[in-house]
Amino acid sequence: MKASELRSKDVAALEKEVTDLLKAHFGLRMQKATQQLTNHSVLGKTRRDIARVKTVLAEKKKGAA
Repeated sequence: MKASELRSKDVAALEKEVTDLLKAHFGLRMQKATQQLTNHSVLGKTRRDIARVKTVLAEKKKGAA
C-alpha cells in the first residue's frame, strides 16, 4: 500500500483501514504462535502498513485542525 493511495482517502476510510490491519496483524501473530505461519515477512509488512496509515491519518487530522 502506497502513501499516495492513502492520501486520497478520507479520515473515516483511514480509520477503518487501521482497524482492519490491526485485526489482520493479530491473526498473523496467532498463526505464528501456533506455528501455522509460513511466511514470517508478512508480519513486518503489516506492521509497516499500520504505521504508514497512522502517519497519513495524523497528517490529515493535523491539517483539518
